[in-house]
Amino acid sequence: MFVTSLLKLYNGSGFASLSWQALVMLCVSCVLIYLAIVKKFEPLLLLPIAFGMLLANLPLTGLTDAPVVTSEVGGLFYYLYLGVKKGIYPSLVFLGVGAMTDFGPLIARPSSLLMGAGSQFGIAVAFVIATVLGFTPQESAGIGISGGADGPTAIYLTTRLAPHLLAAIAIAAYSYMALIPMIQPPIMRLLTTERERTIIMTQMRPVSRAEKICFPIIVTVLCVLALPSVAPLIGMLMLGNLFRESGVSARLSETAQNALINIVTIFLGTTVGATAAGPLFLKVDTLKIITLGLIAFAFSTVGGLLIGKFLCFATGGKINPLIGSAGVSAVPMAARVSQIEGQKANPQNYLLMFAMGPNVAGVIGSAVAAGILLSLFG
Repeated sequence: MFVTSLLKLYNGSGFASLSWQALVMLCVSCVLIYLAIVKKFEPLLLLPIAFGMLLANLPLTGLTDAPVVTSEVGGLFYYLYLGVKKGIYPSLVFLGVGAMTDFGPLIARPSSLLMGAGSQFGIAVAFVIATVLGFTPQESAGIGISGGADGPTAIYLTTRLAPHLLAAIAIAAYSYMALIPMIQPPIMRLLTTERERTIIMTQMRPVSRAEKICFPIIVTVLCVLALPSVAPLIGMLMLGNLFRESGVSARLSETAQNALINIVTIFLGTTVGATAAGPLFLKVDTLKIITLGLIAFAFSTVGGLLIGKFLCFATGGKINPLIGSAGVSAVPMAARVSQIEGQKANPQNYLLMFAMGPNVAGVIGSAVAAGILLSLFG
């Protein structure tokens, strides 16, 4: 009787239902947790993603189960995930990013737009390769957009064009955002000379309050008129920035850049991680997507750096090409990497504010790229 009871308890436990795929994903989630806590690789992103992945691969929890009939209650992540499926979380993240971001460096040095545009090169490269590998144009567009290192934009586009690939694309986009300190520096050192990395940039011109207030309004009107499908992302990004710069909505700005974005990041990270269930995630196509995402991100970094080198030449050495790598839209992680690499070459180098120009240009650029792809293939 006692043995029978123990067997019954065991058979009803998660241990009896563990598959090899779940075990693999549990190991992957633990590696990501290690990178987030010990190596401090963007823990605000990586930690919720990794723990969501861990929870999703523990069997029999029902966390992601949908209700079979309306009278039933679904799992917690099923309801939280609706914010991802409906495009709510990405737009709210952009609201917070806009409130946190100073567009002054971009306004003061409009040439930063060129580096932000050049950093979308990886999206085109990954799109072409994915199409050659047999993915549909809609799937290729979702795969390519991960090269912008912009998780919210990747989620927004993929839920509309290829929702069945959301787990792999979202994990790829957010993982590469978190792993920027590992991925970008070797490419930066490969494509720039020691002399270029030591260039000290001069102070930018001051930007007036009127310019900062007009900028989000003008960008919203122009971008949304050109690409109406990008209104949720660009609109929320610029609304958050208007909260910041208007000078009359400090409470709204503080809420958007602190409490709101932190709450949404928790929900977004854990639910995106929870989509990486072993049986669905461990497929050949998933490995292709993650590899293509890495290729896209690498070429995006290359594109920004090459534009940076061109501007360095065109200005007679006044622009440090390292800031071109910040054209990927991971704010402010990519800008910080430019700063770190610049200081390694020259301790007197302070590139952070200069790198923020291409960095915020990359945010706008990736949203515009998503709007173009959505218009073409949506």
